[in-house]
Amino acid sequence: MKPDFSLLLVLLTGISGLIWMFDALFFKRRRMDKAVQDKVEHPREPVVIEYSRSLFPILLIVLIFRSFLFEPFKIPSGSMIPTLLIGDFILVNKYTYGLRLPVTNTRILEIGEPERGDVIVFRYPVDPKVNFIKRLVGLPGDTITYRNKELFVNGEKVEAEEKGFLTTKDLKCSVPAGDALLLSETLGEATHEVLVHSRTRARDGRWVVPEGHYFVMGDNRDRSNDSREWGFVPEDHLMGRAVGIWLNFDYKKGCGDLSRIGDGIR
Repeated sequence: MKPDFSLLLVLLTGISGLIWMFDALFFKRRRMDKAVQDKVEHPREPVVIEYSRSLFPILLIVLIFRSFLFEPFKIPSGSMIPTLLIGDFILVNKYTYGLRLPVTNTRILEIGEPERGDVIVFRYPVDPKVNFIKRLVGLPGDTITYRNKELFVNGEKVEAEEKGFLTTKDLKCSVPAGDALLLSETLGEATHEVLVHSRTRARDGRWVVPEGHYFVMGDNRDRSNDSREWGFVPEDHLMGRAVGIWLNFDYKKGCGDLSRIGDGIR
C-alpha cells in the first residue's frame, strides 16, 4: 500500500513539536538546575529532544508550504500529452480553490472556484489514495457531449483547429502513436492543445454534471482514463491547479527534456 505522505508529515510535525514543547515546559528547567548543581557549563540535551528541536521548524515549514501554497507532483502517464509529458515534475497551486486542511482535504477558506480549461489535480474518485491530473471540462450544471471526437459544452461545439500530426521528433521521451492528430482547442478562456487518434473508436456519450461535481478529460483524448469512464469528480476531492513545470526526466527511459523547465501549464 502506498504511504500517505501528508499524514506522515502531519504526524512527524506534531510529534516533534509536542516533544519540544513538553521539554521546554517541564524538563528543560530541571536539567539547567541540575547542571548548575553539578557545575556543568554546557549540559547536553537528550538525543530525542535535540532532534525534535532541530527538525520541528523544518517540518512545519514544509507542511505549511505543501499544504497551503504549492505541492510538487510527478506525471506518470501520457494521458495529458501534449500539455504534460511522462516525467514532468510540476507544481500545483494549493490555494487557488481555497485553503484545505492536510489529510482530510476539508476546505476551511474559500478563495476561488475552478474554471473550464483549468488543469487540476484531484483525488481519484475510485481510489482516493491515488492522485489524478486532468483538464476541467464541465462545471456543475453543465451538459457535456462527446461525439465523433468532437466536444460540446451545453450544446455548443468547442472550437478546435487542426495543427497537423504529432511526431516522435516533437517529443524526446513520450512517444504517441503515429496517427496522433494535434488540435488547438479553446475551452473557456484557455487555449490549449489536445491529441486525437484517428484509428481509435471515440467514446461517445452525454453527461449532465451534478451540483458539487466536475467533469474532467485528458488532453490525450483517446488515451485517458477520465470522467467518460468513471464519472464525476466531487468538489471535496480537488487538490489544486497545476501551474508550472520545474523538471522533466523519465526514469524508466533514462531521458529528459531540460527545455521544459519553467514552462507554464495552460
